Order: sequence, then structure tokens, then C-alpha cells
Amino acid sequence: MKARLAAAAVAATAVMALAPAQASAAPVPQPQAATAENLAAAGRTAAAPDTLATLSRFFAREGKVSLAAARPRIEGESVPVHYLSPEFVAGKAGASVARLEFLASKAVSSDGQQAALWTAKTEAGWQVVNIATGDDEFRYARLGAAKLPGGTVFREPQIDAWYVAGGDRVLPLDEDAGTAVGAQGTSLAAYRTRVVKAYGDKLPGSAYGKAGKAGGFAPTEATAATEATEATAATETTAASATSGPDSAGLPMAAGALALALGAAGAVAARRARRQRVVRA
Repeated sequence: MKARLAAAAVAATAVMALAPAQASAAPVPQPQAATAENLAAAGRTAAAPDTLATLSRFFAREGKVSLAAARPRIEGESVPVHYLSPEFVAGKAGASVARLEFLASKAVSSDGQQAALWTAKTEAGWQVVNIATGDDEFRYARLGAAKLPGGTVFREPQIDAWYVAGGDRVLPLDEDAGTAVGAQGTSLAAYRTRVVKAYGDKLPGSAYGKAGKAGGFAPTEATAATEATEATAATETTAASATSGPDSAGLPMAAGALALALGAAGAVAARRARRQRVVRA
């Protein structure tokens, strides 16, 4: 279970490289646009032979399927994945509630396992920067489109909540989001008030961040110590994964990765992100 606490540690620790020769490339610190051209490029990167080979190892972990029998395939088209925007939390004029973090492609193994390939454009070109178990990115994209056509689906990673925003409304797509804003959702202004209260003093550059705590917030003092321990375990697990196998190397983090959530191993983000898992050799 600890091995699945990798999402919050990804930005602080390298994970298995799909292309070792490109491992030293620094990430481009800006989110790429979800144009048709970029979505197609992300799809090609996800379907590349080296990526599929890594996916075979990923799906064969823990003996769920043999390496030879995994036969991973890419299904459907890539989708844009948005996270809560630090600029929105900071109250920057004109800032959208969410910003593009990466493009995701769905991978499926022969035994039905699913995973999301997080793809970003780095200085070395398009690369898969993480692999996460499950289909959250695609499932919530469908739910959001059905609930609010034309809206922006986004994740608030600190509490692992998914929403869809459009016009002046923010609507919940999962239980965590419903707990945060109510079953019927809330106004955009009310949502901003909530996230400013929760994260406004924890943005990059804040005293909280300079103290090495940026990345999450503890909902209660009683749980802080436990969550911090889990975050540390996540970081150590990810580090171990990064050095396992003959072809392992560091991956650049996704362009424009949300510093508010992933600037370090955030305790709450790590605790709530158990579906995430880095690639093992």
C-alpha cells in the first residue's frame, strides 16, 4: 500500500525513466495547450514501443499478469487533465479556477488492468512523466462532460477531489468534492473563498513553503504527524523505485506541475493519492 503513495512525491523524487537518454532534461515550466496537435503527440508518445515495454512491467507487478502476457494497448484519445490553479488561490486577476497540468492516455492490459499515462512536453520533447493506476482522469472527464457540458473538469489534489466548473458554478464529481462544496455544488466565488482559506497561506514562496511544508495542509493537528510519516514513506518508496532495474533513470516532472500540491511530498496529498504508483523495472 505504501508503494501507491507516490503522487505527492513525484515532484521531489525521480521515477523510472522510459527514455534514459533524456533523463537529464529539465522540465519546461509551463503547461502545454490541449490542442489537437498536442493531444495527438501525447497519444503517439503513449503508444511508442518503449512506453509499451514499460507498461508491460508496470502491469506485471506483484504477479497480476506475466510480463509476456500483459500485452498493453492504448485505448481512445488523450485527454487534458487540469488541477486547481495556484493563481486562482492567490487571487490573481483573471485567473481560471484550474490550469492544465498534463495530458493523459489510457492504457489497458490483457487482463483488464487500467492505467493513466501522464504525458508532458519537456525540453527533450514529449515524454511520459508518470504512470498511475486506474482510470480517474478519463472517468471524471466523462462524468464532467455529462454533468456540465462545456465545463472544465479539474482535480483539487490536496483532498483528491474532482469537480467540473462552468460559468459561475463548481459542481462535485466525487464524494470528496461533495463533502467540500455540497452535493449541489457552490458558486465560483464561494469556492475561491474556501480554497483561499485552506491554501492561501501555503502557496509557493510563503512561510509555509519556505519551512519545507509546501505540498498540502493538515485538516487537524491530531492527524498531522501520521500524515507526515506517510508522506515520508511515499518519498522513500518512490526513491527506491527510481533506482531499481538496469534501465532506470530520473524522469522530468510534468510541465507546469502544480507547486501548490506537488512542490514537495505533501502529507494530505500523499495520503489521499493511493491509486498512484510509479513505474518499476
